[in-house]
Amino acid sequence: MNIGIFTDTYYPQVSGVATSIKTLKEQLESQGHHVYIFTTTDPKVASDEYEKNIFRFTSIPFISFTDRRIAVRGLFRAYQVAKELQLDIVHTQTEFSMGWIGKFVAKNLKIPCIHTYHTMYEDYLHYVAKGKLLKPHHVKQMSRSFCYHMTGIIAPSERVLTTLEGYGVKSPITVIPTGVNLQKYRQPLKLDIRKKYKIKEQTPLLLTLSRLAYEKDIDRLISVMPQLCHLLPNVLLMIVGDGPAREDLEQQVAELNIQPNVLFTGEISNDQVADYYHAADLFVSTSVSESQGLTYIEALASGLKVVTTHSPYTDDLLSDKEFGMTFEKLDDLANILFEYLTTSQQSIETNKLNQKLSAISAADFGEKVIQFYHDCQAIYSKERETSHSGEIS
Repeated sequence: MNIGIFTDTYYPQVSGVATSIKTLKEQLESQGHHVYIFTTTDPKVASDEYEKNIFRFTSIPFISFTDRRIAVRGLFRAYQVAKELQLDIVHTQTEFSMGWIGKFVAKNLKIPCIHTYHTMYEDYLHYVAKGKLLKPHHVKQMSRSFCYHMTGIIAPSERVLTTLEGYGVKSPITVIPTGVNLQKYRQPLKLDIRKKYKIKEQTPLLLTLSRLAYEKDIDRLISVMPQLCHLLPNVLLMIVGDGPAREDLEQQVAELNIQPNVLFTGEISNDQVADYYHAADLFVSTSVSESQGLTYIEALASGLKVVTTHSPYTDDLLSDKEFGMTFEKLDDLANILFEYLTTSQQSIETNKLNQKLSAISAADFGEKVIQFYHDCQAIYSKERETSHSGEIS
């Protein structure tokens, strides 16, 4: 099968969407399919640099998301390229520029168009005119408009499914969590992170890893650090990643006078992520905007327990305290972290962990997406037959 993935975000950009697409591409190719990425130009990629099966379209920074891009041309070029590649299916991964180009290509090539709805936009409205311009009903209208006439839609979690159904989206929707290459997080370490940052082995090390964006709510985690430092004076919070909120977060740390207990690493190579998980004693996230939360799965795959915000998805994922737990009230977080960092707890039992993660492995992810492609091809063919028979009669 020749598959065209249309996305505004792709490597070398760092995001959960880029990671999801890369995982999908690898799994589809491992099953013998041909995958072609249609995406935006990126300042980190030279215009004359050759990237196999990747087609980049002229783009500019996207409004307040200055580290994200939006294509400004390429509609007919994308169509010509897709036609020459004889695409069998289009899979869009964005509701913006490359997503609309993908819909145009699929319509004109008369092939199915599948969409993955990654982002809970209502959590991001503050980026545009500080939340004064766009409101939740605008998100509803935008989402319904883009999803209209899609052959099928993939929701990474039940939360996304519920949201889309609430928006009135009528296209067939299936829940397929983004898979994680579990083996990647179980390989021998490449880098001794504690040695690199001169962290003593006995130092209790908390890890949070994400793009440093306001919707990740890292400020909530920093706000409980004074209380945790009172309980555990030598604790260290390692904040891995970079983004627009970093300066404000560093200022918050300074104002709380907890600089010795918080370490900002900046952006790291994707190849080193597993080493950071293995160096820590506990992974923590205070985000309330995750549609799935790949970092939780990556942490667990590394054998690292997770403490994160309560939601139906995380409650199910962390239903056993052996894997970690969720919290509802921020006031409870410091005590929960203290308990996990100081109580002698056994490592996560391997067979139990494998059973927990088997349904969200990269291989399982790829197989479910391929099956959905086949289902959507059947739906599309049936709709076309019905349409043609209606025209004839």
